Amino acid sequence: MSRKQQMPRPKSDLGDDDTGCPILHVDMDAFYAGVELRERPELVGSPVIIGAPGARGVVLSATYEARRFGVHSAMPMTRARRLCPQAVIIPPSRGKYAEVSRGVMEIFHTFTPEVEPIASDEAFLDVGGARKRLGPSAAIAAMIRERVAREQGITCSVGVANSKFVAKLASQHCKPDGLLVVPVDKVVDFLHPLPVGALWGVGERTEQSLVRLGVRTVGDLAAIPLATLQHQLGQAAGAHLAALAWGRDERPVTPHVPDKSIGAEETFATDVDDPVKIRRELLRLSERVAARLREGGHVGRTVSVKLRRADFSTISRSRTLREPTDVAQVLYATACDLYAAAGLEKVRLRLVGVRVESLRPAGETPRQLGLGERESGWREAEQAMDRAARRFGRDAVLPASLVRPPFGEIDP
Repeated sequence: MSRKQQMPRPKSDLGDDDTGCPILHVDMDAFYAGVELRERPELVGSPVIIGAPGARGVVLSATYEARRFGVHSAMPMTRARRLCPQAVIIPPSRGKYAEVSRGVMEIFHTFTPEVEPIASDEAFLDVGGARKRLGPSAAIAAMIRERVAREQGITCSVGVANSKFVAKLASQHCKPDGLLVVPVDKVVDFLHPLPVGALWGVGERTEQSLVRLGVRTVGDLAAIPLATLQHQLGQAAGAHLAALAWGRDERPVTPHVPDKSIGAEETFATDVDDPVKIRRELLRLSERVAARLREGGHVGRTVSVKLRRADFSTISRSRTLREPTDVAQVLYATACDLYAAAGLEKVRLRLVGVRVESLRPAGETPRQLGLGERESGWREAEQAMDRAARRFGRDAVLPASLVRPPFGEIDP
């Protein structure tokens, strides 16, 4: 069980005075599982795990009934099955999750433009301006929860506080399907009983260093002189944790944070050393990344591949293109070149990935054709594929090499 799951649940007597608490952290409850259970109401209340069922699969999400057995996201599926053999395992439906995520974010924006998504299923909201027309922060949080449940058929938990840090902790502590207000004058009472691992920036190594100082709770940390913390952890880390221990977090909600990179990766069911199959997977990943670039209105200039050997050692190779792109065929050609340059064409691989960085808005820089160069037509073809995918599903139109024959794959 993770440190976050071990945190004591806060007392219900913190109060609901949300004066000076404009920050909301809204987090969907077991997001992927919640989306799947909308279509399987008979499984509500049962242990359910979302993830690829194969031996190499990992848990993407789990209902709270499964989490009671110690199952959590990113856990290998083989271990999850041992911990909870009675769980129902459902393969993921990624397109469905993206659609629900967009719907949830649209709900947030009807309350305030100050929305900072930090994942597909959670976001910070600053409702300071919205309170003048909609009422107190807690009332807005309740309205958001009601609309998410009514319009998307899933539940969410909301933390209300005077800072992002405390609001996020509050949402974690009222899960599932809860709402918790941490009044300004109760922040210290809320924080100090928590384990020190609750603080942002405290990983396992930092926690071990703090335990050697006798620090086990946030309150213990708050009692340590700043100079001692900085000597033990460094100037910046010591000052950061000392501020958090007293609930000081000045970071504002930052709307529309641009993506820094977009990528996709795949772990093979069994290790693969066939270059044809590797390139086929690079094409599949390039298609996926390019579709996400176009969906987000991005183009990118730096393409990288991630190649993990059977012994788990991983290498990455990257190349900066002459001009940014959102075309899968360009990404694929570059990824294949990088794969060949890595010298791993005869090496068994466990995982491959494709990523695009140096993103900018599409259309910001018009494409420059060289003398005598013609448009390839790939962009228009892929945009047509996007339209077909939105109407008929992601697999409605695929490159020929990705179409599986009806009786299995044919050796090329």
